[in-house]
Amino acid sequence: MVHGRFSELGSIAADNGFRQADSILFDFGISSNQVDDPERGFSFRAEGPLDMRMDPNSTLTASQIVNEYDVAELERILREYGEERWARRIAQFVVARRPLRTTRDLAQAVEAAIPRRAWPRDINVATRTFQGIRIAVNDELGEIESGLRAALSTLKPGGRMATISFHSLEDRLVKSFFNVESKDCICPPQQPVCTCGHRATLRVITRHPVRPSEAEVAANPRARSARLRVAEKLPTPDPSP
Repeated sequence: MVHGRFSELGSIAADNGFRQADSILFDFGISSNQVDDPERGFSFRAEGPLDMRMDPNSTLTASQIVNEYDVAELERILREYGEERWARRIAQFVVARRPLRTTRDLAQAVEAAIPRRAWPRDINVATRTFQGIRIAVNDELGEIESGLRAALSTLKPGGRMATISFHSLEDRLVKSFFNVESKDCICPPQQPVCTCGHRATLRVITRHPVRPSEAEVAANPRARSARLRVAEKLPTPDPSP
């Protein structure tokens, strides 16, 4: 076991003798252990500090984002990372209620900002806000992009990478990366002649994400949104004419 970030995968693999790896599995998002510990500040279901750091040694916390960022930046985070349609109103309510000190303070700000008739039926009203702030705290999307690139360079030809995503932002990143890396040309469709010089490095194994079965969801409800994608690294092209 090695403590590190997805973006450090290449150096960690090299340092531990896995430069030509047979397989790499990414399990994105937060773990149940993190969610279930109120002191980590990931959940709106229990009172806890506004932390949300996956790595407790990191410097940026949810409290800094919630209490120090201006309305425009808060709105951007909630809209882009939380996919929250009420992002502007939530950001305004958060700023008006500062200082917010606990996860319950943040959840109550969201509850006050969104009209009760507009509360989602399938998830808690604060879910998207907490997701957006958590992603910003941990630079999760940037880490995923860097991790996928590191995995590609670490795999041996014929090796496979598998990813488990838990929301659409993660899954779209993986799908886009796999699509680009499985093509010989990534020039715009209207361009008559290829000038990019790009060559496919992956073969997509799962054209559509693999979803959990009903039995798996019944046994583990947190698996309900999981999406598995797999790709195989292609042999290095022969440079000879």
